[in-house]
Amino acid sequence: MASLLILSIIPKLIILTFLFGEDILRVSTGAFQSIAGSREGDFLPDRRKFLNQTALALAAIPFVGILHGVLIGKYRYRVIRHTLEFDDLPEEFDGFTITQISDIHSGSFDDRKKLEYGVDLINQQGSDVILFTGDLVNNRSEEMEPWIETFKKLHAPLGKYSILGNHDYGDYMSWPSQEAKAANLQHLFQIQEELGFKLLRNESVQIQKGNSSIDLIGVENWGKGFAQYGDLAKAAANLTKESFKILMSHDPSHFDEEVKSFAHHIHLTLSGHTHGMQFGIEIPGFIKWSPASLRYPKWAGLYEELGRYLHVNRGFGFLAFPGRVGIWPEITVLELRRK
Repeated sequence: MASLLILSIIPKLIILTFLFGEDILRVSTGAFQSIAGSREGDFLPDRRKFLNQTALALAAIPFVGILHGVLIGKYRYRVIRHTLEFDDLPEEFDGFTITQISDIHSGSFDDRKKLEYGVDLINQQGSDVILFTGDLVNNRSEEMEPWIETFKKLHAPLGKYSILGNHDYGDYMSWPSQEAKAANLQHLFQIQEELGFKLLRNESVQIQKGNSSIDLIGVENWGKGFAQYGDLAKAAANLTKESFKILMSHDPSHFDEEVKSFAHHIHLTLSGHTHGMQFGIEIPGFIKWSPASLRYPKWAGLYEELGRYLHVNRGFGFLAFPGRVGIWPEITVLELRRK
């Protein structure tokens, strides 16, 4: 329904804006000519026909783009790779690989075959760990039930870890009681366990490789303008300042508000949440824009500030608008190297 509404409205708005703007210009010109006593440059029917055809051509561009986004774009998975270098990365972790996925939003899926292709593509990366940075569902835990067997296929030799996103708490719908809402969240925890993910809720774990380890921290959702269940201080309470740290935090606004100035040096933060608004244009080396940039200064891709990295995943699924235009679903592979 949402896609049909958008497909119907946007082309019409473009045509109306184009022709209405031309009408204003024509009326203004006619009024000026009447005052000046000149009739030169009268509006010609051929010109009106040309403008009509131009408006239709311009309107067809977003129509085709939106149609592609609904039919193809929402499952057009792409793998994005980054290599990050650190002075203090333990030697055993030189070449360590992370596959990050985010914002699955299982309640929106409508094509099992294409979804299974995406899950297979994650496994093909062969990373040491898979990290999922929140929003498993849209609202209800039961949305994930049809897809459990598909996502159980995800495999990583050193483990699969996850956190909660803002949609996982069920905050965006009415529940018959607080008990029903709490039961929904408990069911979500059980599903995470069934999927083989270790859910980190304001806590940390050590990932061991040889005689060395790195700390993986996971906080609950903390977002500027959103619920702030996350407690970074609690999650990092037992860690030493010298250890190498990776943080999973769903909302990238957490990085600017707390993480980059946190007492412990957190080397890499992984976030999602924005989806890149599922609409925009990205041409590497030329342009990177989405309406998401109006709300989030760090809305997609890799950022570095104060010697700390943030990666914002564009999301694996989709929400509300059942498509993606120019901002494709993302599987991120990050390789850590020792300088």
